[in-house]
Amino acid sequence: MVLRHEIRAAILCLGIASVVGTRLLSSMAQALQTHEVIPDVVDKVPASVLNVTYPNNLGVEIGKVLTPTLVKDQPTVQWDGEANAFYTLCMTDPDAPSRQNPKFREWHHWLVGNIPGSDVSKGETLSQYIGSGPPQGTGLHRYVFLLYKQPGKLTFDEKRLTNRSGDNRGKFSIRKFAAKYKLGDPIAGNMYQAEYDDYVPILYKQLEG
Repeated sequence: MVLRHEIRAAILCLGIASVVGTRLLSSMAQALQTHEVIPDVVDKVPASVLNVTYPNNLGVEIGKVLTPTLVKDQPTVQWDGEANAFYTLCMTDPDAPSRQNPKFREWHHWLVGNIPGSDVSKGETLSQYIGSGPPQGTGLHRYVFLLYKQPGKLTFDEKRLTNRSGDNRGKFSIRKFAAKYKLGDPIAGNMYQAEYDDYVPILYKQLEG
């Protein structure tokens, strides 16, 4: 009888977890569509929410408004990675120089490939992290994090970019990048929004090299 109760409890827990997971995914889908990440950046809703945390335990939530000051340092990104698999992580802004006039869409802020499991520090950095720097008067920009599972370890022919220059960051397309390396659709995603603050001029000086 005790065993039967335990089994019922386990089934109930699994059912609740499934419902919570479905609600989370549904909520993410709705949020990404509300913010038009779909179709501006990707075509499909990722299967899970990517865990992105900035210093001082500042977690990213879809659509949340943060400031350039808060996101100036590289965040910690976590997911349940398979030990023998490799992943690509991207952070990109489709609103450059503004959402109303995105002529430089996308301006990518961070790009790391060949990440073993979920250890970003051991991945191959194609573009070093640059925080948000929306120009003054251009309103809120969307900063989108996307994670892809690679078909295997890849040889990337992209130019390696440092965080001391803004060259070769604009006119990027994560959709085209994913197609080029046969990454498929993103498996996880997240996003925040930010607009100009007093840190932006400091960032621009950094990008002057």
